[in-house]
Amino acid sequence: MDIRTFRARTLNDALRQVRQQLGDDAKVLHTRIKNSGLVARVIWGQHVEVAATVGEKPSAPVSTEIEFDYRQQYRDQLTEMVDSPTDLDDLFTAHSAAREPSGLPEQLFQVFADLIEADVDESVARRIVSDLSTNDSGTRPHELLVDYLLDSVTTTGPLAVGRGRPRVAALVGPTGVGKTTTIAKLAANYRLRENRRVGLITVDTFRVAAVEQLRTYADIIDLPMEVVSTPTELCDAIESMQHLDLILMDTAGRSPRDVVRIHELRRMLEAAKADDVLLVLSTTASARSLGATCREFAPVGTTAVVLTKLDEAMSLGHLLGVLEESKLPICYLTNGQNVPDDIAVADGESFVRRMLGSSHNVATA
Repeated sequence: MDIRTFRARTLNDALRQVRQQLGDDAKVLHTRIKNSGLVARVIWGQHVEVAATVGEKPSAPVSTEIEFDYRQQYRDQLTEMVDSPTDLDDLFTAHSAAREPSGLPEQLFQVFADLIEADVDESVARRIVSDLSTNDSGTRPHELLVDYLLDSVTTTGPLAVGRGRPRVAALVGPTGVGKTTTIAKLAANYRLRENRRVGLITVDTFRVAAVEQLRTYADIIDLPMEVVSTPTELCDAIESMQHLDLILMDTAGRSPRDVVRIHELRRMLEAAKADDVLLVLSTTASARSLGATCREFAPVGTTAVVLTKLDEAMSLGHLLGVLEESKLPICYLTNGQNVPDDIAVADGESFVRRMLGSSHNVATA
């Protein structure tokens, strides 16, 4: 049996080498992520090894000398960082077991590889592949994956603006995520394209530049605007805009860890009786940061998310775990600074395919 080992920085790259050199009939015997620990990754760099053959896949695991084992080469150096050689073996074994899905059909293995390449958290990717493996409908795994993700990624559609009373929508979130620009895009679209009566209120009195920026947009679009700093002033401003269809509120950026400011924001939103509290998240932030933001802003009554800076994001897969944990639907997507163009109502299927990458016929926002 002709067994070959392929090495690359990512699993997809290694599998691409397998197909190029061994053809579509190649069988993957096993994979291994080398230097996956923090120390080893910093010193030597992480890469993936895939052992494959063009023959029939054996029933028992293959053990060959072609595997380049970093355990032996760097054992002396790594042993100094742990208590004993036994601990080192346990570390390698536990990490390998945690990362390597075994016994998967080739197509499901490719699904796992695609999820990892899309920057989906590994534990989420393993759970998804495990769930898909129980489906015996005969549907292609990648189609099953899209359907599966559509159940996890929900959308709200646009802000439902009616007649009779104004709909109040507040945008909240950390500093620098694009709240003010997003409000300007929404205001311009509802006023100029849908001919709705729109008013702007800002409670972002912490940044003079933000107030002036929103006022500039209000003057250009010819919209009424109020600047408030207390719940009483906010109620008065909303009362003065009862003849409008939509009131958009800009709020000051707050650190998710600032409990006092989050409480103040909650009091303002309760006074406004906001119909929608849209949490604005930058897609360039890490999954850990986004998860913390969702949790810390939950007490203010967030109802949906607006995802910004899609044009700057290297990948979107890290959002999957965040959306599942927060259970917040997506309302809008933005992908640039142009007002009013660079915004779109979130479409679940387009977003999922974009998140998975070009192999799934991406539709851009």
